[in-house]
Amino acid sequence: MTSPLEQKKIRITGPSVVTANRTWDGAVIWRTASHDWSAELSDAAVVRTSDEARALLAESVADDVGAVGAYIAPVELKDGVVQPGNLREHIRSQGLTIGLAVPA
Repeated sequence: MTSPLEQKKIRITGPSVVTANRTWDGAVIWRTASHDWSAELSDAAVVRTSDEARALLAESVADDVGAVGAYIAPVELKDGVVQPGNLREHIRSQGLTIGLAVPA
């Protein structure tokens, strides 16, 4: 279940990741276990409890350099591979759906 940090209770129903968009080009990014952001879902830190999700989300929001709108998103683990857990995240994982002008 996706939850903004401001909510008092964060409940997840399965494996989840923290995702956001990169500020300079809008690309989808995921929070990694090494406290960084990656454009590869396979690099994402997977959490399984609400405490882990809350901590990773708080860290991601505090480290707002280069990312905007961090939230918790569901994922599925199939044969050890992290995959989007719902239609919205599947669409986001495919990249930008509209072209954005990138300053030169």
